[in-house]
Amino acid sequence: MTLLVTGAAGFIGHHVSARLLERGERIVGIDNLNDYYSVALKEARVRRLRDTYGDAFTFIRCDFADQASLSKALNGHEVEAAVHLGAQAGVRYSLENPHAYVQANLLGHLNLLEFARSRRLRHLVYASSSSVYGGNKALPFRVEDRVDHPLSLYAATKKADELMSETYAYLYRIPQTGLRFFTVYGPWGRPDMAMWLFTKAILAGEPINVFGEGNMRRDFTYIDDIVTGIVAALDNPPPDDGQTKAGGSIAPHRLYNIGNNRSEELTRMIGILEQAIGRQAVRNLMPMQPGDVRDTFADISAIQRDLGFEPTTTIEQGIPAFVEWYRAYHGT
Repeated sequence: MTLLVTGAAGFIGHHVSARLLERGERIVGIDNLNDYYSVALKEARVRRLRDTYGDAFTFIRCDFADQASLSKALNGHEVEAAVHLGAQAGVRYSLENPHAYVQANLLGHLNLLEFARSRRLRHLVYASSSSVYGGNKALPFRVEDRVDHPLSLYAATKKADELMSETYAYLYRIPQTGLRFFTVYGPWGRPDMAMWLFTKAILAGEPINVFGEGNMRRDFTYIDDIVTGIVAALDNPPPDDGQTKAGGSIAPHRLYNIGNNRSEELTRMIGILEQAIGRQAVRNLMPMQPGDVRDTFADISAIQRDLGFEPTTTIEQGIPAFVEWYRAYHGT
């Protein structure tokens, strides 16, 4: 079948496209290649997919927040289902450029919903975020928890995406699955994420800024496990049976946490990173950043029950794999 992947030049979109292409699917990938981080890295991801999978992968540079551009890009492509991973990412950047989040994450999500409605897609899987849990104090975070107190505009847009999807699932019976990702890392990752920033600084002999005075915990989830969960969700659209789904909907719409189900101390992550690199970090302990949360921890019981999802990669395995890729990519 032919599948649409938005954000195909992004970290997760690149890996999802590769996994689906590997099993014989045809992919139409779209991305606007914006300069939020290195365009060269995004182009390298696209080039890798083209070189490896040839004509099975079609890439179109397109801003899906522009409805006319999206319609033109996908005209003539018979898409059966979509994995919508494109978005304006980053909690801290939402403090500097809020309009980018409204444009990409709200208007862009609406455009994908309209595309799904007009094409009667078999399934729309879309990216939400663990950030929607905001100031929740109860750990681990459960999909049944209230998420009415986001701490950043980024989180607010992701919660709004879930609400829009619920509306379209109810009105138009479009099967949808929203995935709340927890701190994804691994090869071909994002340069604005802590693991990349720390690795770069340690290799350069520069200090690292450790926010939250080092007293933060994250549910670090390796990219291969994330992709396995996404593909399992894609292959299992929620039934339109009037029964309550994960997240509480009775429409064909589910919400899942997708994490490693382990909340690790930031200092432990840094220690493993130091060991993998072979150098000690100079740590600048910094206060919490506006919009950040101190702890994340995913309750994955819903996706385990429904899809058999079981993460298999510990940070002791995943962090050295990232460092090995980083060094190879940069030639260090």
